[in-house]
Amino acid sequence: MEKYDISSFEKGLAALNIKLSDGQIRQFLRYYEMLVEWNQVMNLTAITEMTEVVTKHFVDSLSLKKAVSDLEDKPRKIMDVGTGAGFPGIPLKIAFPRLEITLLDSLNKRIRFLDAVIEKLELKCIKAVHGRAEDYGRDGKYREQYDLCVSRAVANLSTLSEYCLPFVKTGGYFIPYKSGKVEEELAAASGAVKKLGSEVERTEDFLLPNGDERTLVVIRKNKVLEKRYPRKAGLPGKDPLK
Repeated sequence: MEKYDISSFEKGLAALNIKLSDGQIRQFLRYYEMLVEWNQVMNLTAITEMTEVVTKHFVDSLSLKKAVSDLEDKPRKIMDVGTGAGFPGIPLKIAFPRLEITLLDSLNKRIRFLDAVIEKLELKCIKAVHGRAEDYGRDGKYREQYDLCVSRAVANLSTLSEYCLPFVKTGGYFIPYKSGKVEEELAAASGAVKKLGSEVERTEDFLLPNGDERTLVVIRKNKVLEKRYPRKAGLPGKDPLK
């Protein structure tokens, strides 16, 4: 394996109070290599420079620890909706091996990449599934089966909530990763979150090591979801709940 300068990664990990073994660091570096390699034949990420991938993908993904401080202390079932190239799910799995993770994406070629990463890194209790959140959210094997749902997908919070909250158990959490200020988006999504039997508990605002603003929105699921949600595929995006 090529020799990399991982000082920026170590700094980002220290800021999150995350300690990784040499083996886990090697897994992250192999993941980076596969990301760059596969990105030449399919569009996985616009960012390929090592320091940027570390900051904007790896450290950003692991920042979930700011909202869930005991991530490594107990096994949890996590659904990652719109995972793309595996963010945040794969970094979370590498850093916190006890997590049981499902990676959901609507593009099959990305699933092939994720399967290859899971195999190469020898990750256990993690799977990649192909399909739309609206369909899986109605499937009894996935509906309300997860302690936590996360998403870095680019969509408004009303739409994302309808994609993601169907996966969350009562008493569990949906935590979307957002860029910049979120006050207006939170206000616009308040009706949707309520209709989906949930409430915004708090937000965690922070800066990435490069100064980019990020917010984790902590949404608690308070009751079993009405059967009519999620609505059929395409509707949450075209006509967000109000």
